[in-house]
Amino acid sequence: MHRAALVFVIATLHHPAAIFRTPSLHAPMHRTLPTYTPLSHQRLSVPVLGRRKGFLHVLLPGRPNGHTGWIQAKQARTWKTPWHVVVKTHSKRLFVFHGRKIARSFPVVVGASSTPTPRGRFYVEEALILPHRSLGWPDAFALSARSKVFQEFDGGPGQIAIHGIYGIGGTPGHAQSHGCIRATSTALRWMIHRFGTGTPVDIR
Repeated sequence: MHRAALVFVIATLHHPAAIFRTPSLHAPMHRTLPTYTPLSHQRLSVPVLGRRKGFLHVLLPGRPNGHTGWIQAKQARTWKTPWHVVVKTHSKRLFVFHGRKIARSFPVVVGASSTPTPRGRFYVEEALILPHRSLGWPDAFALSARSKVFQEFDGGPGQIAIHGIYGIGGTPGHAQSHGCIRATSTALRWMIHRFGTGTPVDIR
């Protein structure tokens, strides 16, 4: 992520990519990133932190939160976005930035004290338009973050998301969730039309 230029570099995979601990084919491997996301089967996109010797240093999904690795640059297409999101858990507010400027801000529900929203540097792993009147409707941004309390939610990997209140409840401006960030339908509809998979999200 290149903050000085006020844009963020994103890598979208066009092949499965082996993850290396250092920018070398001889370095130990973490695992392999798949070409597609697990829920919506979108091309997997990850923020780029730097480049070196034909490799990209990227932010990775899953545990431990905020971990990174290196993939070969030839396995992905890079592009830039001016969008990023900042969630401030203390003020219980979400800020959408476009370059230097705050484009919009919204009150949100954050994790309760017993099930806090994890803090750190994350990104949108998948952007999802949910079925009409389903839990969390209308949209969800599944993040690369994972809960530090729950190893799973409903059979999933304990993934943290920004999603709606519908069918779940909660009042924006309060700490009431199991770790996810809940927003109003108005906020989600505004966001889903402006950014998606790969967008950086900082939770503070």
